Amino acid sequence: MQVKIGNKILGKNNPTYIVAEMSGNHGGSLKNAKEIIYAAKRAGADAVKLQTYTADTITINSNKPDFKILDGTAWDGYENLWSLYNKAYTPWEWHQELFTLARSIDLEIFSSPFDETAVDFLENLNVNVYKIASPEITNIPLLEKVAKTLKPIIISTGISTKEDIELAIKTLKKFGTQDIIILKCTTSYPAPAEDSNLITIKDISSTFNVLSGLSDHTLGIGAAIASVVYGASLIEKHFITDESNKTVDSFFSLGEQSFKQMVQEIRFVEKAMGNVCYDIVESAKASLRGRSSLYISDYVKKGEIFTKKNIKAVRPAFGLHPKFYKDIIGKISNQNLEPGDRVTFDIVYVDKEKK
Repeated sequence: MQVKIGNKILGKNNPTYIVAEMSGNHGGSLKNAKEIIYAAKRAGADAVKLQTYTADTITINSNKPDFKILDGTAWDGYENLWSLYNKAYTPWEWHQELFTLARSIDLEIFSSPFDETAVDFLENLNVNVYKIASPEITNIPLLEKVAKTLKPIIISTGISTKEDIELAIKTLKKFGTQDIIILKCTTSYPAPAEDSNLITIKDISSTFNVLSGLSDHTLGIGAAIASVVYGASLIEKHFITDESNKTVDSFFSLGEQSFKQMVQEIRFVEKAMGNVCYDIVESAKASLRGRSSLYISDYVKKGEIFTKKNIKAVRPAFGLHPKFYKDIIGKISNQNLEPGDRVTFDIVYVDKEKK
């Protein structure tokens, strides 16, 4: 099972695909948005992801209770949903310039559309893949629209049930998309580690016969690194040039240096996982001499019996294998020996009559 995004293949035996999520971390500045793209490339990301919406396409400018932001949430300083999204959105007129920039430095770029007009807009930019955000997994008209593009689709599952995932996959396949990646996600900002349930990543792949991965909202890099062990084909993490910059999403985003460390650790883990192997690997063969073997530990005269007092299993490993210890004990030496001599079958009389 494999999925191709741009010029890279995702799936078994391929590197984990790492996405830097820009979200609203540009802080309303095109210059900052461009710097995020350059920084993501330097940090080792495979792709940068935008979000394509406006306050008017994602919600209604209303102060009715339904549209108020709950007290105690990370964004309760905003009057309503519209004011938050109007602050966080990425202006559509930036997209072409950002896409051109990313592609010029060989960095994949794509986006999360939040309504059907955003899909039409992104199609004109020739995106290679779509991302469906967690809250949109039940937006069946949107799923139908992106599925008809026949491009790979990534879906986060942060606020979905198993039935929601099943319906989403069924919808995508019905309308043409076969290349699907489902991301384990906890839609909480920041997400508590104990709610991550990373082992689900492996189960998603086997249960739904799709590639799986992680959209990570936890603090730090530990969860993202650990997800590789459970088979994450793709990892998405919110990204900002510097964690000291304050934006709508900065409080749970990684700065360039932390993101770079995450990428390096993921690549290390990928190498360390390797394959099922019980052989002594090449790099360890030099340490073989550190194993124990049988050596003479006291002076032994020709004709003397080998005992526990004059034979020991010690390092290094040039003597007889310790499994022969009991076979040597009680046998008779056919020569004079001193401490440090190797025990071999050649120093033993075959039987007592030969002494």
